[in-house]
Amino acid sequence: MRRCRVFWGAALALLVCTAAGQARAAEDDGWTELFNGKDLSNWDVLKCEAVVQDGVLLIKSGNGLVQTKEQYADFVLDVEWKALKPDKWDSGIYCRYTSVPKGRPWPGRYQANIRKGMEGNMGGLKGATSKGLTKPGEWNHFVLTVRGTAAALEINGKPAWKADGLAVPKGYISLQAEVPNGGQFLFRNVRIKILK
Repeated sequence: MRRCRVFWGAALALLVCTAAGQARAAEDDGWTELFNGKDLSNWDVLKCEAVVQDGVLLIKSGNGLVQTKEQYADFVLDVEWKALKPDKWDSGIYCRYTSVPKGRPWPGRYQANIRKGMEGNMGGLKGATSKGLTKPGEWNHFVLTVRGTAAALEINGKPAWKADGLAVPKGYISLQAEVPNGGQFLFRNVRIKILK
């Protein structure tokens, strides 16, 4: 009986050490969690309702933004999203903006769209369009790389586009709430790597 307790104690210690080691490895790799699956401590919720539900971020209601507390210049943003509306879903991921115009719920630019039929398209950047890389009703994975005036997007492991023309050198990142028309969205595994 005592040997069993020692074995299970050692096994538990190994699991804890492995999990801690993986977390340290992610930090050493340059990645920082923006959403930890527990709270919204790295975000400001503006003109909408967002909650943590079962380890994911649910954009529940309103027209607004879940915006980072910090501004970022050059980065890689890694995020998974899922539309809950069965049709005509609409949301987006904004970056490199410094303010929201008065009387509007969202910035004028730059948005990696998550609107049905326009998933991944970024208005204002020539050539920043994609088609057919997302999976309706499932989790989708965006990796957005922004460096200088250039940006590139990867969708579900495949290159979507590369473009140039970003005019704002540094700004916030946000998840768009457009629930009255576009429906609720889920986000998870949101992390960022700062590029130097």
